[in-house]
Amino acid sequence: MRLTVNHVTRYLYAAPVRSVVQSHRLTPSTYQGQKVIDWSISVTEGTRGAEFRDGAGDLVQGWTVAGPVGEIAVSVSGVVETVDLTGVLRGHKETVAPDCYLRATVPTRVDKALDALAHTVSGADTLALAHALMGAVADAIAYKPGVTHAHTTAAEALVLGEGVCQDHTHAMIAVARARGLPGRYVSGYLFSDAEGVAHEAAHAWAEVFVAGLGWVGFDPANRCCPDERYIRLGSGFDAQDAAPIRGIARGGGREDMDVTVAIQNQDQ
Repeated sequence: MRLTVNHVTRYLYAAPVRSVVQSHRLTPSTYQGQKVIDWSISVTEGTRGAEFRDGAGDLVQGWTVAGPVGEIAVSVSGVVETVDLTGVLRGHKETVAPDCYLRATVPTRVDKALDALAHTVSGADTLALAHALMGAVADAIAYKPGVTHAHTTAAEALVLGEGVCQDHTHAMIAVARARGLPGRYVSGYLFSDAEGVAHEAAHAWAEVFVAGLGWVGFDPANRCCPDERYIRLGSGFDAQDAAPIRGIARGGGREDMDVTVAIQNQDQ
């Protein structure tokens, strides 16, 4: 598929801030299942800083905005060509050892309930086990927006029995780690409108390391492995670590954020 992306994040400050410094993971990954045709990022009155590829192979860019400023917009647009590799992250260059992703973080910490959930399923091999774990998470946490928040942990979402893709992903990472499998959080986009109409499409899913295959994506929210409808931006230990935009504003008071993401299929 050839997918077009328009992604705008606006920050509104209750009082003008002296400056804003941001770190972006907003450039799609490069691997056999994904090719960037055209891509641009702009920040209102912003200055682009240094950029580098981190150990996970993701492009990180720095931006600064000199104040005083009361509002900024981070705008992303581009075209990405995707191919269905049944979730396998083939040809992605990175240097971090997979076992590093066995480390727990606050959102993905395994408690007794998550450990019990992880051991309710089995598989003939590692890949089958990972698929079974995805199904267990999907069964245990129903998709329902508005019941969780940005800091909800996997354990809390499991108790609620409801959540969104972030909660599904944290839970999938937790149960994978409970079974000794490295797991990580992936941020990106999902095209899901069969009519090709632009729609809200920011998304997240997990990757589990399977010996012999490498990293394989699992999306419990949709009970599938990522295919040509998915655009992968970057990865991390959890949602905060893999966030497309991280930053700090100096001075000022409350910060409000508004995000709009639209994906269209050029082939339709």
